[in-house]
Order: sequence, then structure tokens, then C-alpha cells
Amino acid sequence: MPPNFPVPDPSLRQKKTIMPISLHIPRRELLRRLAWTSALCATPGLFAEELTRTPRQTEGPFYPDRLPLDTDNDLLVVNDNTTPAVGEVTWLGGRLLTTNGSPVRNATIEIWQCDNAGVYLHTRTGGDKAKRDANFQGFGRFVTGSTGEYVFRTIKPVPYPGRTPHIHVAVKLRGRKELVSQCYIKGHPGNARDGVWRGIRDQRQRDSVTLDFAPLAGSRVGELTARWDIVLGTTPELP
Repeated sequence: MPPNFPVPDPSLRQKKTIMPISLHIPRRELLRRLAWTSALCATPGLFAEELTRTPRQTEGPFYPDRLPLDTDNDLLVVNDNTTPAVGEVTWLGGRLLTTNGSPVRNATIEIWQCDNAGVYLHTRTGGDKAKRDANFQGFGRFVTGSTGEYVFRTIKPVPYPGRTPHIHVAVKLRGRKELVSQCYIKGHPGNARDGVWRGIRDQRQRDSVTLDFAPLAGSRVGELTARWDIVLGTTPELP
């Protein structure tokens, strides 16, 4: 497991109970003994240097124009469906922080991405709509906890014509968008040809959104983990 990765805890699912389908039986046993690492509860303000701000990037044209009825943080299972989405199962998680390392709580983090066939949850999506994976939620939300932690269960992003694999993110506080960005797969050959990824001129910022998708230790079904600490460029005033 990558060092300091915030290991998924089933208590952090925010609405839906994953159905006991065969793909996830080994994961159930795994989750009993896994917990968030101590890094998630680090004391605010202990960072010697200012953290690298997550770069602002385009929202793109495919933010869902009609949100799904199911908008929780498990994108692999829609409502009570027992058939999971197609793709490499990935736990994407981390913390929402300010530049001095303080956690940002009660923020809504949204992610959206295309399915394994390159189709978005949007009426004007590219790709072959007939191949759209109806079992993939395509969009999810999570409200950060007291230490700024968040987690999603989704699929490893895939490329589609004109774009390298990526996942979109939006951070909202009190309904206002504070940040829109994207994350990418470290080492993917499509990155160097992607105009949005190459448009991040600051190397530290580019590195901060280019993630390692590493095997989840102990997983028998090939699950992956990717850690992404999202750093806001402003210090929000929280109630």
C-alpha cells in the first residue's frame, strides 16, 4: 500500500450500502482490519513549508447536465443494483487542506468522469452512447470530515479521443465552487500529448495532480488506490 494512503473505511460511505456481490466479498474482510492512517489526523499547521496549491483547471463540457438520482461516493454501484460497473476498481482519497496544512471540514467534494467505454453522464458526451455503462454512476459527492478526509470508490480513468485519462473534481463550500481541477495517471503516455495537463506550467502543481494508481495491499480482486491531497489556494472561513 502506498505510504500514508488514507485507507478506505466502510463507515465513510455516505448513503449507500454496497450489496454483497461476489466481486466485493474479499474486500469486506479486508475493510474490517483497515482504518485511515494517522496521516489523516495530523495536527494542523505542522508543515514547515507552504503546501503546493492544487491548480485550477477547466471544468470541461461534460459536468452532468442531469444529475443521477444516486450521487454518493460509491460510483461502482448505482442505488440497489447488484451489478458493478466495468473497470479497474480504484479507491481515490486524501484530505482537503489549506496551504498551511489545516484541514477543511464540511466541504462538498464532487468528482465526475467517463465510464470504461469513454462515455460521460451527459447528453452531449462523446463516444458511443449505446455502449454507455448503465452500472457506472459517473458522478459522486462526499462531505469532508473533521480532518478534511474524503474517499471515493470509482474506476481507474480511461482515455478517450483528444484526452488523456483524468478525473474531474469540484470543491464547494456553502454551495460555492472554491476550486475546479482534474487528476491524472502518473506515467501515462497520453499525458505529454494532453493540452490540459501540459497547460499546468508549474512542475510542482503538475506533479500534485499526477497520481500513482497503485495496487491495494491485500486485495484479491486487483483493486487500486490513489491518494490526492487537494490544497485550496485560499483559507475558507468556516462556521
